[in-house]
This record gives sequence, structure tokens and C-alpha cells, in this order.
Amino acid sequence: MSVALRGLASAGVKIFIIGAGQVGTTIVESLHKDAEHELTVIDLDRSRLDALSYHFDVRAIEGDGASRATLVEHGARGADLFIACTSRDEINIISGLLARNICPRAKTIVRTSNVEYLDVWRERVLEFDHMVSSEEETAHAISRSIGVPAAKMTDVFAEGQVQIVELDVDPAPAGTPAIAANVSVQDAALKAARKKVERRRRVIGVPLRDADLPAQSRVAGIIRGGREILPRGEEAVQPGDRIIVIGSPESAREWSGLMARGTRRVDDVVIFGAGRAGVAAARLLLRQGISVRLLESNPVRAAEVAAHLPQARVLVATGIDPDFLDRERIGETGAAVFTMRDDGKNLYAAMLAKLHGAPLTIAVAHEHVSVDVFEQAGVEVAIDPRSLTAEEIVRFAHDPRTRQVAMLEQDRYEVLDITVRSESELVDRPFRDLPMTGALIGAIIRNGSAIFPHSEDRLQPGDRVIIFTESSRVQEVERAL
Repeated sequence: MSVALRGLASAGVKIFIIGAGQVGTTIVESLHKDAEHELTVIDLDRSRLDALSYHFDVRAIEGDGASRATLVEHGARGADLFIACTSRDEINIISGLLARNICPRAKTIVRTSNVEYLDVWRERVLEFDHMVSSEEETAHAISRSIGVPAAKMTDVFAEGQVQIVELDVDPAPAGTPAIAANVSVQDAALKAARKKVERRRRVIGVPLRDADLPAQSRVAGIIRGGREILPRGEEAVQPGDRIIVIGSPESAREWSGLMARGTRRVDDVVIFGAGRAGVAAARLLLRQGISVRLLESNPVRAAEVAAHLPQARVLVATGIDPDFLDRERIGETGAAVFTMRDDGKNLYAAMLAKLHGAPLTIAVAHEHVSVDVFEQAGVEVAIDPRSLTAEEIVRFAHDPRTRQVAMLEQDRYEVLDITVRSESELVDRPFRDLPMTGALIGAIIRNGSAIFPHSEDRLQPGDRVIIFTESSRVQEVERAL
């Protein structure tokens, strides 16, 4: 239910960001919307700093973020939040250690690309407030996408009780005569297809208040022609829309089943590229009981990974040999995942796999622009590790009551997990009486359990709410709650 956005002002924070690369830039893009934040970015590359300072109101310092003298000279002692997010792990760790000494009251967040450093941090050898692994964030994104195959993006909130899914509604009509007809009652697959077509007809093009939507879910946003449509009761999801749904994991899978062209469960995955991201994804999928094949062109690396992951099949192959793809029956796999370091190779390999029948392709984009290229080319899911890393870091600059943040549609929208204050004006008012605005509460976490609210429900002090809003209004939302 949409909510009124009024409340107390929140104090901004003094933020130091080490690294003006893609992660640093994404963090600045998200944080600059709050005029009360004072942003200082330190990098050795003047051109990166010039690009940032041209677009955003930041203090750009050309210098070494791993230098104590540089940090002290430019006021790091007064920092509230210190973020080390360059592409070099050692620089980030040294910067973080210096920050702990120079500004001990500041929260210190460090990015790493090596899960071994993450393990060391978890063992409390490195005393940072938080450490973010790009590879681990990517692996979890891959796993979530495989669990909800139709989703363009998906994330979990509230310890896995609430799931966010971003779905494209097929522009074709809900069911064609070829699908709806010729259904034999003896054929279970065709019966399921017919049932799906009939269900879609009760969802697509039907006013939301009357639609047969999956239980324990809410349509939080509708994006049509590049603009947001507020999902009021009289509004309907239309073919060609992109929708954001907040619901239980079960409802997320049900939505995926409605939107997906097929109904096949993913239990077999081929990963192209056995680098850190590919291995992290393979390790996570194997723990979930999914069969994994890893393709790696370097024989030495392939042997190392095979010894490290004996449960997986590791094959020495480029992944772009048509005969090999036929021989290995890549088209019969549940999903093909592309984690090679070159976006061009990932795109080509994904297109080749699709030609051989792969039903679900997931590609890692190492350049932000590649996300749009992958999607336009027909890759079902494009994952940007740098945006995932920035998303995990950005939550520390939000109101302290905000536990988690997800950024959607190139950061135009955000989903927040935030705790309601006892003095909030929204407390104890029925949802039906809250004015309609651009923010929508999709779920409430109360006494450890998820509630998917209806018009008669009321917010209570201490509730955690999962709320969808435009990024430009995040500070208003936090103040209102």
C-alpha cells in the first residue's frame, strides 16, 4: 500500500570513498541524491575524478587512498563512513586498516574480489565493519536467477522470507491457438500448458483488484514504455510491461511459472569460465543439489578447479565449438551461465548456446553498458557484479534502521528493508486510509514472520517493512517511517 512521506529530518554523513571506478561511481550515483551527505572520492586516475565531479557534487581528490598522509591531509579523521572499493584487494585492505586507525568511530566497508579474504574477515582477523565480495554477490545473484528462471532480477529480504522479482510480461497474447488447442487429457505436459494459459488470462489485462494473482504477493511497480505506472486496483498488467513483485519465495516461483515460456525445473547447469566468479557460483549451486559442469579453456586452471570441486565435472573447452556443444548436449541443460572475463566472449558464447537450445542464459557483464547489450541480444539475465557490490555497500549510508537495499532499473528504483519508528505518523493507521503516493509497502516483518498486507492491516512500532520506491525519494521514505 502506498504511504504518505512526511516525518523528521535525518542527519547526513561524511563519507570517504576510495576508488572512482565503476563501483565507486555507482555508490556516488546512489548517495549524491541526499544533499546532506558530504562525499569525498580519492583516486589516482584524474580522468575518473573529473568525470565524477562533472556529474556529481563531490570532493574529488587525486591521490593514493592507501596512504596515511593522503587520508589525514584530506580530513579522513572526521569521516562517518569509509568505503574502500578499488579493483585491487590489497589497496582496499590497507586503506581499511588505515581508516580503522585514523577514524575509529567511522564504519569501514571494504570490497574484495577474493572469497579467501572474506573468510579471513569472518574469522575476525580483519576488523572491518563489513566486507563485500563481488564474486560471492555474483554467485548468489546467479543462484537466485536459476531458482526463479523468468526473473530479470531477483533478491531476497528478511532472512529469505520475502523475495523481490523483476519480470517481463511476454508481449505475445496469453496463449496462442496452437498452445490452447490440441491438448490431450492424457498428456500431463500439455495439460499443464493449458492450465498456465488459462491462469495467465485471469492475470494479464485484468484489473489488479480482480486479477487471480499468486497469493502472498503484491505488484509493487509496473514499468511501461520506460515510465512507472502506479499499481492501483483499477490498473492492469499488460503484455510488454516489466513488473516488480514483492512476495513469498513460493509466490515468486509461481509468478515465474506464469511468465516463463517453459515450465522446466533447473537442476543441471553449465558454467562457461572457471574463474573466481564461476567457481563461487558452482560451489553454491552444488550445495543446493544442482548438477554443475564447468568449461575452462586453460588446462592448468581446469585441473586446479577439478581438484577443488570434485563434485563438479570440469571440462577443458572454450565453449564456442559447435561440435562440442552438440556432443555435450548443452541445449538440454537447465541453464547456461557465462562468467568469462571478456564480455564479448560471454555474449558470443551465450548466443551460440541459445542456438543449440539452451533455455536459460545468464551472463556476467564486466562493463555496465554490456547489461543493456546482453538483454537486447536476448540473454535472459544479465548480472553486473559491480552494481551488486555497490548495492550491498550503499545500505550503510542509509538511515541506521535500514537493513538492506536493492537497486532496480539502473538505480531508478530501490527496495528497502527498514524498521518503523514508534513516533511515525503512519503507525496504527489502516492501509486503506494511507494516501496514494509513489511508494508501496510490499511486506511487513513482525515477530520474525512475514505478512503481506491488505487494506485493513496497520503498521506497528518496530515492524520491518519491505518498501518499493523511486530512488530520488528514499530519504523521504526513511523519514516518514
